[in-house]
Amino acid sequence: MIAAWVAGFEDMFALVAGRFGRVEARRRARGYLRGLLAPVERKNGWQLAEAAGDAVPDGMQRLLNFYRWDADAVRDDLRGYVVDQLGDERAVLVPDETGFVKKGRRSAGVQRQYSGTAGRVENCQLGVFLAYASPRGRALIDRELYLPKSWTEDPQRCAEAGIGAEVGFATKPEQARAMIARALAAGVPFGWVSADEAYGQNTSLRRWLEARRLAYVLAVPVSQPVTAPDGRRHRADVLLRRVPAHAWERRSCGDGAKGPRLYDWALLGLAPRPTGGQAWLLARRSIADPTEIAYYLAHAPTAVTLAELVRVAGARWAVEECFQAAKNEVGLDHYQVRRYDAWYRHITLAMLAHAFLAVTSANTTTKGATAPMMTS
Repeated sequence: MIAAWVAGFEDMFALVAGRFGRVEARRRARGYLRGLLAPVERKNGWQLAEAAGDAVPDGMQRLLNFYRWDADAVRDDLRGYVVDQLGDERAVLVPDETGFVKKGRRSAGVQRQYSGTAGRVENCQLGVFLAYASPRGRALIDRELYLPKSWTEDPQRCAEAGIGAEVGFATKPEQARAMIARALAAGVPFGWVSADEAYGQNTSLRRWLEARRLAYVLAVPVSQPVTAPDGRRHRADVLLRRVPAHAWERRSCGDGAKGPRLYDWALLGLAPRPTGGQAWLLARRSIADPTEIAYYLAHAPTAVTLAELVRVAGARWAVEECFQAAKNEVGLDHYQVRRYDAWYRHITLAMLAHAFLAVTSANTTTKGATAPMMTS
């Protein structure tokens, strides 16, 4: 089994090896990935160097800061690898952000801002990611570093962090849209987009998806304005009062750590969108506390079942599981770099390592085995 696992790693690395033109860079990249996959406590330059048999971290630092290679090209290879191994037309694309707590003010994009990871305002960087959640597995396939206006409006500060003048301000929903557009252009198979309130309440993102006839289930706040079939506008919670008690259905939206995630669900049709298709207000009610209700706007080119909408709503948790696994297992947040390009390089390699674990897990689970961690 270990031999097959190592062979799988070599096959995966062969997909990206050509992106590292020089032999030294290629060797360092392979060692970096092996270190990310090894049982190393902290996946920083020093410990990755030790795992590779180096006395100092200089080689790993050169890989992130000085060698010439295109992190976006590696990202494209990573996306292709995930699609080849886990691709499914029923897959859900899930954009979301995660925080990376940092000290100081020199790391690209860092400032005091709210981090959902920490649950409070912290001095941190925020990365916006795109997860691919299919019935065969889930992995992160794209990423963008969020740059607040305090950065994009300060050219000198940007230049010092290696941020080019062509990089402008983009909101997190705009970054999510760009990543979904790249997935579309690459022919990634998927059926839905799902996201939390930060993205669901963004009208521009919803309209962009509708214009491309992309189906979605997006969380929205309780105060979200929605249009009933009669053309009248209501808050989501007000419209929900029209649902009779018998219309709620108890369904699982996927398995969690403690088994099926059971909730009561209700569905209300909304006025058709200008671009066509069906539109709904979906509500999820806690069984333990019926006053705890979450709301979603859903849209699809054709009619779908409640069961399908519930499945897609539950798929959103896949991105949180990806963040947890990528941070705990392959050091997504263990980097010690400050430059903009170095952030993308570490994050992309960590995503590739995580994708390898996801693919290996999917393949070994069907065979009743569990993949070991890679030894150095």
